[in-house]
Amino acid sequence: MRMRKKRHLAERLEACSDVNLGWIPDPAHEDGGVCRRSSADIFGNEKPLHLEIGCGKGKFINTLAGLHPDINYIAVEQTPNVIVSAMEQTISEGHDNLRYFMGNAGYLRNVLADNSTELIYLNFSCPYPKARYTKHRLTSERFLPIYREILINDGRILQKTDNEEFFDYSLGTLKEFGFDITYVTRDLHNSDVKGNIITEYEQRFLSQGLPIFYLEAVNKK
Repeated sequence: MRMRKKRHLAERLEACSDVNLGWIPDPAHEDGGVCRRSSADIFGNEKPLHLEIGCGKGKFINTLAGLHPDINYIAVEQTPNVIVSAMEQTISEGHDNLRYFMGNAGYLRNVLADNSTELIYLNFSCPYPKARYTKHRLTSERFLPIYREILINDGRILQKTDNEEFFDYSLGTLKEFGFDITYVTRDLHNSDVKGNIITEYEQRFLSQGLPIFYLEAVNKK
């Protein structure tokens, strides 16, 4: 079902211009606009950069930004109706270490420089269970080469999901594309992982008694 457009969405997005880096350009449909930037280019400092792909309404990434002012964060979300709530929270809470890109993560190499990112969060990405939609999974062969480029050597991917089939698929593709799997648990909330921040989706799954699958993967160049 198509999401109803929020009232005054354009005005609300404009009011968030201080934290909104704009749309990720797709060069197949847009002329120019490609600008590959580092953390220093975007934030004006040399703090390390962490990236969340699919930030939703922003509870997770805003919590991180508040807890770790020594880290720069970028969040990506392709639904304006959703990302506007995340950006408004950032402005309300005054996080000067958090910025947003709107659009498809498949074009991230058009806006982030090689070796610019230390860590990528993939929290409850859509599992696209039907085989014909496999290429849309955020751990498919379409996306992993992009992560390899923008991550530093020994940069990490942290993934959480409620979908075991998608989790097993991710374990396979990450290994195939040169990542070392350094931690795996099939029940995050009964594991030894410390400092987990519960996302909106995660809270819903926990309330239903469902396990959360979690992995850590290291980029080896």
